[in-house]
Amino acid sequence: MLRLSLLLSLLFALTACTAPAATAPVSAQSTPPAAVTEQTSPAKPATPPVVVDTSCKVDADCTVKNVGNCCGYYPSCVNVNSATDPAGVQASCQAKGMMSVCGFPEIQGCSCVQGKCAAAGSSNPLRQPMTENPAPVR
Repeated sequence: MLRLSLLLSLLFALTACTAPAATAPVSAQSTPPAAVTEQTSPAKPATPPVVVDTSCKVDADCTVKNVGNCCGYYPSCVNVNSATDPAGVQASCQAKGMMSVCGFPEIQGCSCVQGKCAAAGSSNPLRQPMTENPAPVR
């Protein structure tokens, strides 16, 4: 037991001698470091995200516009008077570290389906508004 405690004491003493100094020695003539001031730009007011309007009453209320996604260009059927902000969408994605699948549907035209703009003649049921009583899948 005595040997073990002497061996551990010797090990600690040798380890302490070989460890590098944590800080540089302070000389009597050293000057304190100058205060570092960080210049920050004034905070820009955050603009609220654009809300895309897909409401419609007739087919003429709808058109294809670039609404954007994290990958870039993304067309969608929206109200002709709706604002879109593809650059804002991409900036939001970058700020959140998000990505998306690249690619987009080819939309030939839009129609008003149950008060919402939808791609006309779309064969993809996920791109069309759901009906009140959908037909059962067989």
